[in-house]
Amino acid sequence: MTGAQHTEHGTAGPTLAVVARAASVSVATASKVVNGRADVAPDTRRRVTEALDALGYVRRPRRTPRHAPPLVDLMVRSLDTSGSGAVLRGVEEEAHRAGLEVAVSASLTRARGGRPERSWLDRLALRGTTGVLFDHADLTPTHHARLAQLRVPYAMIDPVGEPPPGVPAVGAGDAQGARAAVRHLLGLGHTRVAVIGGHRGRRSSAARVAGYRAALAAAGLRVRPEYVRYADAEAGLARRRTRELFALDRPPTAVLACSDPMALGVCRALAELGLRVPEDVSVVGFDDLPEARWVTPALTTVRQPLSEMAATALRQLLRVRDGGPPPAAPAELPTRLVERCSTAPPGGVFS
Repeated sequence: MTGAQHTEHGTAGPTLAVVARAASVSVATASKVVNGRADVAPDTRRRVTEALDALGYVRRPRRTPRHAPPLVDLMVRSLDTSGSGAVLRGVEEEAHRAGLEVAVSASLTRARGGRPERSWLDRLALRGTTGVLFDHADLTPTHHARLAQLRVPYAMIDPVGEPPPGVPAVGAGDAQGARAAVRHLLGLGHTRVAVIGGHRGRRSSAARVAGYRAALAAAGLRVRPEYVRYADAEAGLARRRTRELFALDRPPTAVLACSDPMALGVCRALAELGLRVPEDVSVVGFDDLPEARWVTPALTTVRQPLSEMAATALRQLLRVRDGGPPPAAPAELPTRLVERCSTAPPGGVFS
């Protein structure tokens, strides 16, 4: 058959020569792109990748899952955060019990907002893997389709969006944790409670802000629109949002920041404004990263069980790989409020 190849399922697909002609390159150059070689000009790589996608080229993995190496891949956004360290610890401990080694990738996603490059997925399929764990990744429908096409088993830890049906995914009780944080502040006597969410519309951030709203509503308090801000999970932007909140005519007496880094940004902004934590303003974070214990005052926060989430995701991945039924819905592990020194009854300059 000219210009086509038979896949193992019997359907025809384009050959590498067809892809090369469509991209106006040699077959050797197209092969370099398919195999993830670095010695290809960016514009050439782009043309070949677009041709691969447009023509639906499928490369057969050298190893099938049945003969995959004793290796699991973990893709994290960055190795510079303590949150990624907690995830890696959970994966390593569970992988050790399963007799697997762990390969970690981070830089491939950093410039793409948590999204893996197609070339990385192709190289993964070529060398073989037991499966991939994506930590807080923003996978597009194209990524999910490509993973299914390559027959690479995968699971998601704290996914940014809703995973497709049947894909193992593990998150935390985000709404439950935010409700507990707000109830704690209300119990101390605060009625003017603000929230700084992460990325607007993302799964975990939306759940945390929803939990904040639900706790206020349950207490018979109106949600003030000016008390709801978003900071894209960045400490620097959280500092700006804090300055906006405390420029209001009636600023809050307490702030729930939907991540510990944002909470630290809030505390820094308050110090710059000459306000004391918790004497003037109470602050609650979310995550319980190690730095929450290191700062002064130590941060009251919601513990997200990152290591347990990672271990659970790996167990689910291995269960599906071994022929078990896919999960009916994402798993949700409980969160827990950890009370420290950054919250107190209102009694400062804004009481």
